[in-house]
Amino acid sequence: MTNHNDNNGANAAGAVGAVAGAVAGTTGVIGAVSAAGSVAGLSAAGMTSGLAAIGGGTMLGGIAVTAAAPVLAAGAVGYVTYKLWKWISE
Repeated sequence: MTNHNDNNGANAAGAVGAVAGAVAGTTGVIGAVSAAGSVAGLSAAGMTSGLAAIGGGTMLGGIAVTAAAPVLAAGAVGYVTYKLWKWISE
C-alpha cells in the first residue's frame, strides 16, 4: 500500500514548478506580443498588431496562441519538476 504522504515534497515541487512555468510563459507572451506587431509596444495598436502577427493574420488566432502558451508552459515545467523531485528523492 502506498503512503500518500510520500508524495508531499514532489507535489509541492510540482506546484512551484507550475507557477514558475506560468509566470515565465506569461512574461514571454507579453514580450512577444509587444515586439511582434508592426507597431511596437503595448498600446492598443501595438497589442492589436502583435496579436494579429502571432495569430497568422487574425487577432483571434493570436489570442488563442497567447492563451495556450502559459498553460502549456505551466504544465510542462510542473510535470518535469514533479518527476525530477521524485527521481532525486528515491
